[in-house]
Amino acid sequence: MIRPLLIVLGTLSLLLGMVGIFLPGLPTTPLVLLAAALYSRSSRRLHMALLRSRLFGPRIRQFRENRGLTKTEKISSLALMWTMILLSVGFFIGHPAGKIVVLLAGLVGTFVMGIRLPTVENPKKHRDETVTHRERNKNRTETPTPK
Repeated sequence: MIRPLLIVLGTLSLLLGMVGIFLPGLPTTPLVLLAAALYSRSSRRLHMALLRSRLFGPRIRQFRENRGLTKTEKISSLALMWTMILLSVGFFIGHPAGKIVVLLAGLVGTFVMGIRLPTVENPKKHRDETVTHRERNKNRTETPTPK
């Protein structure tokens, strides 16, 4: 009973996330991550298909490994989102109520992306520092050979 409901909710979340690519103010990343979480609890086949997706798979795996987005990812996502929101409100949406709805959706997206999703260190930078730290420790423990 609960499994079909989770599949339907995951599919709706994924569809909204895909629409969010083109519709300003609708946050794509949190919706796709929600779909991945719902699929992981309901359908291994759908979850694996989402992880193998060229469009969403790398982001989901990165988020799963690091439990958040880097500061650069957040800034670029928010900048792109607000660029699209302001272009839409300024040039494409004529009705004042529509403008308000898009701006409010943008504020919700900003809250989710900027505050609710954790900010993590750049994984590549962290790995490089770890390797450097290991190399330093290795060099300290080696005993010099007598001459």
